[in-house]
Amino acid sequence: MEFERPLAELEDKLASLKRVDLTDQPELAAEIAELEAEIGRIRETLYTGLTPWERVQIARHPERPKTDDYLASLFTDVVELHGDRLFGDDEAMFAGFGTLRGRRVAVLGHRKGKNTHENVRRNFGSSHPEGFRKAERLMHLADRFGLPIVTFLDTAGAYPGIEDEDRGQALAIAGCLAALSRVRVPVVVTAIGEGGSGGALAIGFGDRLIMLENAYYSVISPEMCATILHKDARRANEASACLQLTAADLLRRGLADEVVPEPLGGAHTDPPAVIEAIGDALDAALVSLAGISREALVVARYERLRAIGEFTGE
Repeated sequence: MEFERPLAELEDKLASLKRVDLTDQPELAAEIAELEAEIGRIRETLYTGLTPWERVQIARHPERPKTDDYLASLFTDVVELHGDRLFGDDEAMFAGFGTLRGRRVAVLGHRKGKNTHENVRRNFGSSHPEGFRKAERLMHLADRFGLPIVTFLDTAGAYPGIEDEDRGQALAIAGCLAALSRVRVPVVVTAIGEGGSGGALAIGFGDRLIMLENAYYSVISPEMCATILHKDARRANEASACLQLTAADLLRRGLADEVVPEPLGGAHTDPPAVIEAIGDALDAALVSLAGISREALVVARYERLRAIGEFTGE
């Protein structure tokens, strides 16, 4: 990432020094120790003072844990649902059932790939209408069988292609939102990376919102916001600050319920620890919602939605 370049240059220099045989150059040991200390100081300063735009870049890191990683590590007995019964099966959206620490749940998640071939097949995590209709199908099944719903947000947004509009992209997203507002089961949303626009919102509304420290959730991507407001996508860093899209911003405004810390440098530096922490947060959220009646869940979800935002009248 751009802002990491000074650190990367020092780390490359350190790696080169460590390859040198110190037998004939013992003075290099002190230089190596000094360089390691400097790298530690820079890393601490760099990652504890991140700007919103830098957090967006971390949220997009290609090695960041993805929905499939959480599925593989946290869930057992996973059964995937395919197709929307109208057009086809969208691989950009995972929908299925699984067991999370002894509790059977329905799972939804945006699905990115780990290489170019997978990313192309999954449309880089940007769902088509059939993906959202598949998600809505799972929501209704979860409600019918009384299963909590767990969702994972990680998308730049819904795919904006003309063919998607022809197939009812907006209606498919609206159908998901309507279903989420009515289901009488707990809904726990987890933002693990990108949370862009209606693509994230379609499976991003529920009773609890858990966010990783460097995840973001926004009504629009920083680049698109900058393009609309400033006619220049290169001003995305300014737009990021104005959008207040970070986990800390959403927690402060009462939209997020919990922020799960990430290792210094981002979730990709220690995926197992991050995935385990998300598992703990999900388990705690589901436990806290388990004792609420089905009718009370719907009422509380409505009140949660109505409480969003501030209005000042004079």
